[in-house]
Amino acid sequence: MSLVADHRDRNIILVELRQNIVLKRLSANQMAELEPHLLVVDCPKGECLLDQGDQEMEQYFLIEGILKRVVTKSKGKEMILRFTHEGEMETSYAAWRLNTPAPYSIMAVTKARVAKLPLPQWAAFIDDHAKIKQTFEDEVMRHMSEIMAHIVTLHLLDAPSRVHRFQRKHREFSDRLPKKELASYLNLSAETLSRLQQRGKIHLK
Repeated sequence: MSLVADHRDRNIILVELRQNIVLKRLSANQMAELEPHLLVVDCPKGECLLDQGDQEMEQYFLIEGILKRVVTKSKGKEMILRFTHEGEMETSYAAWRLNTPAPYSIMAVTKARVAKLPLPQWAAFIDDHAKIKQTFEDEVMRHMSEIMAHIVTLHLLDAPSRVHRFQRKHREFSDRLPKKELASYLNLSAETLSRLQQRGKIHLK
């Protein structure tokens, strides 16, 4: 873990951050203002960046790899709420603003590289930049809408339809998600997903 400014790949990381869905709207001066606060973390597969129930929270900008937002329910059963790929962000901003514990965990599905900073610092930064704050909060709302649509899908669609919908709406994850992770997200058994794969309805790693 090191600051972006001190990282050996600083120039590459800055180029990649400039492609982020929120950070691409920053001016050069705004990026220079934010850079000293950003830490770069290289995460192995399975590493937890945020634990459900945490009080101290951070803002994450994904540079490489895939993350998942996951809730642990009673008896230890997990429910994956969404996946995030490079160029996107992850956050628990709503919980932080409401002064409540993190309602979910954020974990690395694959090896990942993330730029992060404490949410209080990020909130202070966007409070000084109204257009960036609007873009960020719009993205937070999009995440919430996406999760609600996913939950409705789990209740209304049969297994093949859930798989087809994922393929149609999330082509960016094609051939990148481990079968076990996608099966969990779609509330399917690995065996059911394998049968759909064998019928030529989905192609996974």
